[in-house]
Amino acid sequence: MTAFDFTAGLPGINRPAPHFAAQTTDGPRSLTDYLGKWLVLFSHPADFTPVCTTEFVAFARHHAAFQALDCELLGLSIDSVYAHIAWLRNIEEKFGVEVRFPIIEDLSMTVAHAYGMVQPGASDTSAVRATFVIDPQGVLRAMLYYPMSNGRSVLEILRLVGALQTSDLHKIATPEGWTKGESVIVPPPKTAEEARRRSTQGFDTTDWYFSTRNVA
Repeated sequence: MTAFDFTAGLPGINRPAPHFAAQTTDGPRSLTDYLGKWLVLFSHPADFTPVCTTEFVAFARHHAAFQALDCELLGLSIDSVYAHIAWLRNIEEKFGVEVRFPIIEDLSMTVAHAYGMVQPGASDTSAVRATFVIDPQGVLRAMLYYPMSNGRSVLEILRLVGALQTSDLHKIATPEGWTKGESVIVPPPKTAEEARRRSTQGFDTTDWYFSTRNVA
């Protein structure tokens, strides 16, 4: 087996997310429990570690904002439920933040391997900082991987969920760093005739291939 064979098992964007059924700090959870809602499934290397603690504090502080987008949060590491519970109690005691979303116990690493969270050379026995955005139909829409040494941006994940929802609703794309209220990108013309008519369609057009508009 080469160092790169793990990629064959990675899930794919716009494909069904791998099914899982696991024990969590809130009882049993499976992917089907989240159908009809957006889901951010994210892994962390280990409980009681400083970078992971900062991430969980940030996720907890923005939990209501994710829920406002009809999006749930679900954490994962290979630690036991008991370790998760002790860590969450510690976060509440030491940082004054209550984590109100569940964390998967993945001692067998079944879910971690299904989602490519364990990567040879980076985390042979624990999960890297992987994040998966899954839509209400159970389709994987985005994946983010961070190294063990660097925490991810929870605000970026929140922004990404909002951008994906806006793209689905309005059939558009969003530019770099887009946030709600900013102009979105209109799909470019697919024919020469459409390109000729683009400047007359009421968009803010810089050139035939680059047009933006506002959305409610």
